[in-house]
Amino acid sequence: MISPECIWPLGAELGEGPVWSKTDKAVYFVDIKRKHIHRYATDSRETMTWPAPSGPGFIIPASDGRFVCGLRKGLYRFDARTGTFDKLADVEQDRASNRLNDGFADPQGYLWFGTMDDDENEPTGALYRVGDDGKIALCDDGYDIANGPAMSPDRRTLYHTDTRGRTIYASDVADDGTLSNKRAFIKVQGSAFPDGMAVDAEGCLWVALYTGGCIERYSPDGKQIDTVAFPCSNVTKLVFGGDDLRTAYVTTALKGLSEAKRERETLAGGLFAFRSPVPGLPQNVLTRGLVHAR
Repeated sequence: MISPECIWPLGAELGEGPVWSKTDKAVYFVDIKRKHIHRYATDSRETMTWPAPSGPGFIIPASDGRFVCGLRKGLYRFDARTGTFDKLADVEQDRASNRLNDGFADPQGYLWFGTMDDDENEPTGALYRVGDDGKIALCDDGYDIANGPAMSPDRRTLYHTDTRGRTIYASDVADDGTLSNKRAFIKVQGSAFPDGMAVDAEGCLWVALYTGGCIERYSPDGKQIDTVAFPCSNVTKLVFGGDDLRTAYVTTALKGLSEAKRERETLAGGLFAFRSPVPGLPQNVLTRGLVHAR
């Protein structure tokens, strides 16, 4: 039995998007609703928090030592040394009710990210990729909540989530980022919603379940092979870190819990960690496209 430990009971309203910094030996993640970026240093257990100009959907490390953040309506460069944000590009100015959601750096150094209807009602969300020219290309459309981009170890399959539809799709991905052969890979059973996800070195997909109180692990052919239970309902995403990439760091959320549940789930919104039976894939950093914009 894998037993997660709450390593920072910060009570995030919507903790999301953990990434691993090998240089800092730290986990960075966001609280979308409270407009915060957080850092947890794994050796010292020291924590830091920065305010963001608007709700950050994701934070991704870049090759220059800074980060690219998806704020509500655009992509920004974030410098943790100064706490400053500089706009790189606007996103979906024509979709007023949308905001940016989850993001991912692929092994080639390109940024993928999703958007969603902030009211979680309309299928106005989409999946995007930023190219070498810095242009934001539409890759897929029609999501209430586009979530959890992740990629197989052979770099040939992109996984992306329709959270409200409780479906994780797989698409073939070409070297230029073109997607094809989209198919339903996993249909989550029951009332839980698939949220963020990560892939391990064996090609298995670990999926955080919002309202489900767990993370499920699926084999490369889509069979559920393991479950990690949490002491709170809303599990949002994980990242593999540590020197051996076998420590999983997991964000959770208070959002949507009744007052009674908030009183019972005293660790909801905390940052958790557990040891994985297999290592994850290394944290990718952004090296292409908007990263080098001035």
